[in-house]
Amino acid sequence: MVERLYQLHHSLIGLNNRVGRGVSWLTLFMVLMTFAVAILRYLFDLGWIVMQESVIYLHAMVFMLGAGYTLAQDGHVRVDIFFRGCSVRTKAIIDLFGVLFLLFPVTIFLFWFSWAYVASSWAIMEGSREAGGLDLVWLLKGVMLVMPVLLFLQGLASLLGNILIVTDNMPQQG
Repeated sequence: MVERLYQLHHSLIGLNNRVGRGVSWLTLFMVLMTFAVAILRYLFDLGWIVMQESVIYLHAMVFMLGAGYTLAQDGHVRVDIFFRGCSVRTKAIIDLFGVLFLLFPVTIFLFWFSWAYVASSWAIMEGSREAGGLDLVWLLKGVMLVMPVLLFLQGLASLLGNILIVTDNMPQQG
């Protein structure tokens, strides 16, 4: 049973790591696209809404799809005033409560309240308000549902990992 929990914990972390590494490439495309927009605008007096919107889409996707990866890497901001001096077991207990009473409710809230907003966008296949813009607003809004799912799955991985630590069943890393 413990081995299965550890495997699930490891698989969930692996999922967010793969998504995060994939999404990290979007930052390169975002930088290149921003560079191209600037060069075209200031050197050639040209501009395309579709390119400018692409930068916005990429930026939104990096943050929304990268949130679970950031959590997996323990990269989110936390207040370490009390946490810093605690033992590994106490930190795991604190993290357990954080996941159960903060992360899970927030991810459920985000998913629940985004659902109707995203569904209405998908129903009309919402496009850009700008002439010549990307007609993929519906797709971008769909990512609003993926983000809480990835965060929830990472929270589940954290929950399992912390349970394994608290019960002294976490295999030693080495």
